[in-house]
Amino acid sequence: MDGVDAALILTDGDSISEVGPHMTRHYGSDLRVRLRSVIGRREPHVEVSGVEQALTEAHIRAVRTLLDKARRAARTVDLIGFHGHTMLHAPEERRTWQIGDAAWLAEATGIDVVADFRSADVAAGGQGAPLAPIMHAAITAGIPGPIAVLNVGGVANLTWIGEDRRLIAFDTGPGNALIDDWLQQRAGMRFDRGGGVAARGKADQVLVERWMSHPYFAALPPKSLDRDAFHDQVLADLDRSGMGLEDGCATLTAFTAYAVAIGRRFLPAPPHRWLVAGGGRHNATLMSMLRRALEAPTYPLERIGWDGDALEAQCFALLAVRSLQGKPITFPSTTGAPQAMTGGRLFPAPKEAG
Repeated sequence: MDGVDAALILTDGDSISEVGPHMTRHYGSDLRVRLRSVIGRREPHVEVSGVEQALTEAHIRAVRTLLDKARRAARTVDLIGFHGHTMLHAPEERRTWQIGDAAWLAEATGIDVVADFRSADVAAGGQGAPLAPIMHAAITAGIPGPIAVLNVGGVANLTWIGEDRRLIAFDTGPGNALIDDWLQQRAGMRFDRGGGVAARGKADQVLVERWMSHPYFAALPPKSLDRDAFHDQVLADLDRSGMGLEDGCATLTAFTAYAVAIGRRFLPAPPHRWLVAGGGRHNATLMSMLRRALEAPTYPLERIGWDGDALEAQCFALLAVRSLQGKPITFPSTTGAPQAMTGGRLFPAPKEAG
């Protein structure tokens, strides 16, 4: 909910031959508040429509800003991959809902758009997430397995890549979302910059173990989570404990790290290294906890020459091309889909008259 990440790449759908500029356009505080207020809604509503319009406008501005930065005309870009923002993710109900007006984005930018990446997988009985494994495989093509790529966004997910390039993926548990919500609720802070708040606190291991008794952590992958899956229970437990800001933040950070470590039980072989993407890699306290919990070399993605701030945007560009080519973007071992599946819908930009 911080803003729009945008990136330019040149890809054939299998590998990335050139990386262009990338940028983040942050949402204003008003849009962040409005967006948070509608997350979890289960049905369309006039309030959701207003947020969707503002969200799409932010993406239109991001595309234009990135094109200006790259000194490129829109006509030189073939395709936009547009994820939108997840309102509800309930694959057990065969429902997933991302807001964002892809048709308007195509019209306003003059560039064809591929969106709605998750629906086909969920309708077929898959989890619809995570979608990044095919990207993780592409960027680690020259690194012997087994390795793991861990993405710590609102939710944390991992991709295990075997020696034979076999993929296993699933959401491990909470990422930054609970930490962010706790800090917003208690101190009006957007996030724990550098992990400084958590570093001043002490984690309550009893609470962490209580949360880890949730059935999700014992369930076999593939599996995925909604951003707010643990929100009510966990924040209520912290409130009842009377815990202060720093100790609560440390406890939530430990929960994220411990959930990743527990996820190792589902991997066929231990990764010889972990590469971390997403905003969580900037949290030094979380990274330290991960290194201790994983007992293996754990590095930010930059260690292999990729920018972790650009990766998600680059991923959806890759997925958009694969969608257009009819190539699979999800697999039985990554989402639980019955077979390798393509996904996404094309929203063509209006053609110029004449």
